[in-house]
Amino acid sequence: MPDDKIEIENVNTPGRTERVDRAKYLAMREALLAILPGEAPGLTVTDAKEALLPRLPDALFPQGKTAGWWLKAVQLDLEAKGIVKRAPRKPVHLYRQGPA
Repeated sequence: MPDDKIEIENVNTPGRTERVDRAKYLAMREALLAILPGEAPGLTVTDAKEALLPRLPDALFPQGKTAGWWLKAVQLDLEAKGIVKRAPRKPVHLYRQGPA
């Protein structure tokens, strides 16, 4: 497996994986885990995106481009791994749980 790609999961489609850019995934993962609180109710996805945008490297996410897609991809992967959870409220609220 080339070093520039990483396999991710999706909580909505168990058993299926996708290969994505490793650098972008790891940058988004680090930013997301840094801003999510460790307990419910957590942050809405909109608030999480706003909080993590300044933490993303401009070389990978110039002017925040594609950050929304990467936020969702990383969120679903971390949910599948039990690291991020959804609080039982609407709109979707996310928080950290489990090993980072």
